[in-house]
Amino acid sequence: MSDATPATLPTRLSHEKPLSIAILAMGGQGGGVLADWIVEVAESQGWVAQSTSVPGVAQRTGATIYYIEALPPRDGVPPVLSLMPTPGDVDVVMAAELMEAGRSVLRGLVTPDRTTLIASTHRAYAVVEKEKPGDGVADPTAVVDATDFAARRVIAFDMEKLAAKNGSMISAAMLGALAASEALPFPRTAYETVVGSGGKGASASLKAFAASFDRARDTSREEPRQGTVKRLDTLPRDAGHSELDRLVARIRNEFPAETKLMLFAGVRRAVDFQDVAYADEYLDRLVSLAALDLAHGGAAKQFAFTVEAAKYVAVAMAYDDVIRVADIKVRPSRFDRVRNEVGAKADQIVYSTEYLHPRAEEICGLMPAKLGGFIEARPALYRALDRLVNRGRRIGVGQLRGFLQLYVMSALRPLRRGNLRHGREIAHREAWLAEATATLPKNYDLAVEVLRCRRLVRGYSDTHSRGLSKFDRVMAALPKLASREDGAVWLERLRRAALLDENGTALDGAIRTVESL
Repeated sequence: MSDATPATLPTRLSHEKPLSIAILAMGGQGGGVLADWIVEVAESQGWVAQSTSVPGVAQRTGATIYYIEALPPRDGVPPVLSLMPTPGDVDVVMAAELMEAGRSVLRGLVTPDRTTLIASTHRAYAVVEKEKPGDGVADPTAVVDATDFAARRVIAFDMEKLAAKNGSMISAAMLGALAASEALPFPRTAYETVVGSGGKGASASLKAFAASFDRARDTSREEPRQGTVKRLDTLPRDAGHSELDRLVARIRNEFPAETKLMLFAGVRRAVDFQDVAYADEYLDRLVSLAALDLAHGGAAKQFAFTVEAAKYVAVAMAYDDVIRVADIKVRPSRFDRVRNEVGAKADQIVYSTEYLHPRAEEICGLMPAKLGGFIEARPALYRALDRLVNRGRRIGVGQLRGFLQLYVMSALRPLRRGNLRHGREIAHREAWLAEATATLPKNYDLAVEVLRCRRLVRGYSDTHSRGLSKFDRVMAALPKLASREDGAVWLERLRRAALLDENGTALDGAIRTVESL
């Protein structure tokens, strides 16, 4: 969304009152650099400017607020400027992330008679959004509606994406939007002079500034992105390996067209988790499920049962065990992602520390099935093992010793099929599929929901235990719902309730409702 036509700009009739600008930015977004640039622009035009900052107390409990006031000196006497923004008395609010724009409205910094709001529509998810078992992402539409109502003018688009495209930081893009808004009485050249004097990186900053300036003058609206963008890759003509080509050929020849993209994603996950033979096991299991689907009217339902089975059987087969966690943590792609997230340059060294907290349950799960079962069957021995291993460990993967610890753990993958955890995962998976296939002839939609319930089981250690407990509680309601025409609706409600919070409070209430039916 954007609204920055010069014809609508307010005219400042007096400079007796200072211009006030509030910047809300999180760490690493260059809020301090942006504030310094604005101060330099004002001073280059003969104004007196002052900036202060109030940091947030923790990550995403509040961004740092940079506050700037600027005013020309009167009769050679510099003005006295305040240190903090006053609600209802801010001319420009700049938010480096969408939810921070919403926070600025809640704080009263944005007012409909005065404030120009400049905001990036991208999201940096808060901890409370990430920690929920399901989709805890806040609704961006509510923020957009609030800002449209609360501000005099709104200039908002994905400035983070635009800045990255031009090889710069979001601060340069935000300055370009500020210049385009003409909310401050300074020419574009004044901004460009200040940005251009920044030395190394100035060229990229100027490119981002110019691109943002032009985008802010575009009055077309840009709707905020809702959630993550999900896509399924198409089946390739050539997978680059004879065994992989054989798997792709199986998908083409043995399954309905509606299921092929999901099956390809499942095959890729199974190969990544274990090997090609494991992906063959995956397809063998899906062949039987697809046949049942066809026999019970799946064609009329676009083979929804097979599609969901393709997704969640792959999830069940590629479970999160200690071997997989270690494997992911030592992959080159992870190191590249960490470097990108911290904004490291090519000549900078980045060290990362992984936190692990294994329990006796995970250690026994790694052992051969008989040995692991032997230890678990002897409480004293099991408790002794738990006392030995059950403590937090910080492993520096940037050092050879720490890297080798995880690398050796990941190298246990060929032995996975014989360990205790794998056997239990197979048993749990088959029991779940037995429930789904038994339900299919009676209630197609309910059987599909049974498959979707596998989403509740995720992670490892305590997270896995909580998810498994919720799964069992939801599935316990299946016999009561099997005879109801709306059974699928109620099972979906239970699943969604289980994903609302970690401790299962919402699920408790939903189960009581089902029991009262």
